[in-house]
Amino acid sequence: MARNVPIGSALPGQASVTRVAGRGRQGVARYRRVRRSPAPLWRADGHRSQGVSGEEMQAIVLVGGEGTRLRPLTYSVPKPMVPLLDRPFMEHVLLRLRDAGINEVVLPACYLPEAIQRHFGDGERMGMRLHYVIEEEPLGTAGALKNVERFITGPFFVFNGDILTSLDLGAMLEFHRRGGGIGTLHLIPVEDPTAFGCVERESDGRITRFAEKPKPHEVTTNYINAGTYLLERDVLDRIPTGRNVSIERETFPQLISGDRPLYAYATEDYWIDIGKPENYLKANLDILRGTMPLRTVGPSAEAAVKHPSFVGAHSIIDRQAEVGPGVVLGRGCRIAAHAHVYESVLWDGVVIGEGASIEGAVLAGDVHVGANARVERGAVVGHGERIPAGSVVPAGARVPMPARLPA
Repeated sequence: MARNVPIGSALPGQASVTRVAGRGRQGVARYRRVRRSPAPLWRADGHRSQGVSGEEMQAIVLVGGEGTRLRPLTYSVPKPMVPLLDRPFMEHVLLRLRDAGINEVVLPACYLPEAIQRHFGDGERMGMRLHYVIEEEPLGTAGALKNVERFITGPFFVFNGDILTSLDLGAMLEFHRRGGGIGTLHLIPVEDPTAFGCVERESDGRITRFAEKPKPHEVTTNYINAGTYLLERDVLDRIPTGRNVSIERETFPQLISGDRPLYAYATEDYWIDIGKPENYLKANLDILRGTMPLRTVGPSAEAAVKHPSFVGAHSIIDRQAEVGPGVVLGRGCRIAAHAHVYESVLWDGVVIGEGASIEGAVLAGDVHVGANARVERGAVVGHGERIPAGSVVPAGARVPMPARLPA
């Protein structure tokens, strides 16, 4: 059961929170500032999305996971708050929903929820209404939906909180209305479905079977559950209360045996799960290259970088440094002379010493890389770490502590 928590000392614009009882656990390269301005939602084919105008739609975004696959990046921030170019990933998600006409969103949170609430507040500055429900112990993907059912008044979208996609929500809603089923799941094709939940369906889209992470010889389809659902409210009546429930392993398989069909909406839209460092890096690069249409700040022609790249405000790049292509610099980064940064994401406040090399890596906020040090492809460095001068972070390494680095 949930209880309302008073917020008498909350800051203006801060939303109320519902909490679930349970266990706790030196040369300057000049560049011009580009004004951030709203943009419409666009489909991957270049046409404007039809949105969900005319429908009072709500959405639930599942943001409760600990982001273990992204560690050490998520030791200091929850996964929804990892930056994607110029803003947290979750802000891109919410702006996309708002642009599609979805203005009321429920956020079941569990891991470092204060960081999410502190950034977004009640959603007013974005023209949205945000509700937070904090789980003090994980309830699972379906349990989280059941726990917020008091906010839901009709059909609703559900989004996994680590999926970036160009899916047209208006088109999916239209498909759902035509089908008349109890729910619609977005599917996408992948080359190797063995790491995902495969979904078998009939020619009209009716789902007949789920196969969670099948072995290669068990694969019958390469279409997978893409983590966006449109559900009728009575789905919530079929989820048990007070325990951890998986929507993928328990709820959906039960629904396909019911009297109302569960449909699949299959597309070939852009889709990526940012929950792994290599995918997180790829998502940033895809946005830079225009593969994923997304509202961003355009690059500066004056920035001393090779494009496509993104340079955050107040960053300083020595004219003798080599930055780009495929580089994202957060706010206040400093890149010294003769440093080389290529196809990498550097969060706010990162300092790269003279002659250092960063290639294909992700560095969390306030990381300092010493002179002539090298961070190799696939490496991930956690918040505030210090990479000693002349040291090497080997390919694929994850660095929570500088003491673990090979000299």
